[in-house]
Amino acid sequence: MERIKPRTLSGFMELLPQKQARLEKMMQILRNTYSPVIDYESWRVAILNDIDELEIPNLKTMQKHTLSDEVFVLLKGSCTLFSAGNGEEIGDVTATPLEPLKMYNVKAGVWHTHTLTPDSSVLIVENRNTCDDNSPTKFMSEEQLKQLRESVM
Repeated sequence: MERIKPRTLSGFMELLPQKQARLEKMMQILRNTYSPVIDYESWRVAILNDIDELEIPNLKTMQKHTLSDEVFVLLKGSCTLFSAGNGEEIGDVTATPLEPLKMYNVKAGVWHTHTLTPDSSVLIVENRNTCDDNSPTKFMSEEQLKQLRESVM
């Protein structure tokens, strides 16, 4: 049995059982915007890179996952996580700037969104079955959008 050795890839540890082909696949994933990296039994690990739709002027909605917590880890750059309660409707918006390599757990049922600066990457861990069917999305009100925008100024 081949022994798996930890190797560093873009600032985080990844166990690579293969050689160059696996490394190249990981680098391609890091270049994309959102890519599941590993699906295993009931959980998924993904990488989210900066994309236009997550820039502050383009944020219009929040989402919540009814069946899964979601964990965020800032790998590089900067990311602000916005949360807005766990009711049926989106509540008051609060901003949390993520610190590199620290884990942030958004509990199931909490409305949230996030923004990333250019060249940023975030590691995401969630249930593998997280999808639109169990993750409702709602538009924020003008007041909530104002709270969001003011929180990052």
